[in-house]
Amino acid sequence: MDVVVIGGGPAGMMAAITAKQENHNVTLVEKNKQLGKKLLITGKGRCNITSSLDIEEFIKNTPGNGMFLYSAFHSYTNKDIIEFLKEEGLEVKEERGNRIFPITDKSIDVLKCFTKKLKKENVKILEETTVEKILVNDQKEVTGIKTNKGIIKADKIILATGGKSYPLTGSTGDGYIMAQELGHTITKIKPSLVPLTIKEKTICKELQGLSLKNVKIKIIDKEKNKIIYDDFGEMIFTHFGVSGPIILSSSAHLVRYKNIESSLNEGKIKLEIDFKPALEEKKLEERILRDFEEFKNKRYKNSLDKLLPQKLIKTIIEKSEIDPEKKVNEITKEERKKLVKILKKFEIEIQGFRPIDEAIITSGGISIKEINPKTMESKIIKGLYFAGEIIDVDAYTGGFNLQIAYSTGYVAGKTKS
Repeated sequence: MDVVVIGGGPAGMMAAITAKQENHNVTLVEKNKQLGKKLLITGKGRCNITSSLDIEEFIKNTPGNGMFLYSAFHSYTNKDIIEFLKEEGLEVKEERGNRIFPITDKSIDVLKCFTKKLKKENVKILEETTVEKILVNDQKEVTGIKTNKGIIKADKIILATGGKSYPLTGSTGDGYIMAQELGHTITKIKPSLVPLTIKEKTICKELQGLSLKNVKIKIIDKEKNKIIYDDFGEMIFTHFGVSGPIILSSSAHLVRYKNIESSLNEGKIKLEIDFKPALEEKKLEERILRDFEEFKNKRYKNSLDKLLPQKLIKTIIEKSEIDPEKKVNEITKEERKKLVKILKKFEIEIQGFRPIDEAIITSGGISIKEINPKTMESKIIKGLYFAGEIIDVDAYTGGFNLQIAYSTGYVAGKTKS
């Protein structure tokens, strides 16, 4: 059987390797000069390969149609990808949050494992080749692809062109157009795992670059007094708002929240930060009292150095509305309690999402209703399969999205048309 895989990302490479191991003639088509361009920038260039969590937990960490992936996740697991890399000579390590990284901390080494295996399996690779159209006959069966270099015949086609995030890596949404032309439905495309913008531009200016570890956040619908998302971990303030792992994961939840656009426009969504989650309010107040006792002859503005990062002090002082020149021993109990409340519930109004080209993952894609979850084959076109981010599935940060790529790529490559 002649198999053509369109797209040389992790899903496409896995699909091509698997299809070749099924003794098919496989051609991998990539429009870039090299394979795996997006893989190289994952995990800030370190590549968060997968997660060490039980495979059942992967569905819980996939807010975007996780149950659709039940069969795929169990067909090719996190243990399978780790074993694959070990067989190609790459050891892995586990870091905080169950995240699995290459021992070398270099995503290029993960890519080399894939390219080495493709070469070993004698997969034909066509780089700098743009697919213009998927060809089908009157019986709605695939017959091949039309490229900028001519027509390639195929009995089976696996479409793995990615989403619309990071377009400079080649993820420009071409696959959506090809699938749509064949009658597939594309659900609304939105950014996911994307930084958030905030309304208070002064805070952006003052706190830009401030990185915080071990903080707790809540995303709250003020009107309904409802917690949309809560998490604990790392975040960073930027020139436009907030980013970092817990913020990116919150965006995956927020993008699905009912009437989110209007709620954001009306100022109903707030971010609440607990800078001291390890201390209850009473314990935090006791801690502040000890610091104030130590600095009793100092001014308020010079009394928070032990408690907070330097960059945060000015903003906290302004929010507390306590005179910065006031002597510490003159601060009232009410003022102190207000300071505690601000540190435990620092509120910022969320304005929106950064553009899709800054998103790690695309939310939306080819409707799962039109794909067989056990095979990844189209229910509309015989011999057409899908893998990776092009499908309407997406997960939180932590290696889950790459696992989606391997698992769906494996299933799409394995299945006989």
